[in-house]
Amino acid sequence: MAQIDCYHAHIYFDPAEVDAARDLAARASALLPIAVGRFHTVPVGPHPRGSCQLTVPPERFGDFAAWMAQNRGDLTIFAHLETGDDLADHTQHVIWFGPSETLDIAQFQR
Repeated sequence: MAQIDCYHAHIYFDPAEVDAARDLAARASALLPIAVGRFHTVPVGPHPRGSCQLTVPPERFGDFAAWMAQNRGDLTIFAHLETGDDLADHTQHVIWFGPSETLDIAQFQR
């Protein structure tokens, strides 16, 4: 079994949802020891929409998942492990909160 360095959770949003995404990230970081990254208003990397990355310690992911499932509102959250295997981490080691979306994984193809 691969070593889990952390979890990344990406809040996906459209332009009209950026304030809701910022509020969700702020509330999550006030409750849990997570790092909030930049808010990208256009697709970046494999992500199909605007997004913000939250970095969650492995030992707190259960708390994070329970809180996010109840508090995400209409926002979609894509969460995945960070093991060093980007392709597997973005295709096999994933959890969706809300509807799943199609990622552009071409950059991870072996």
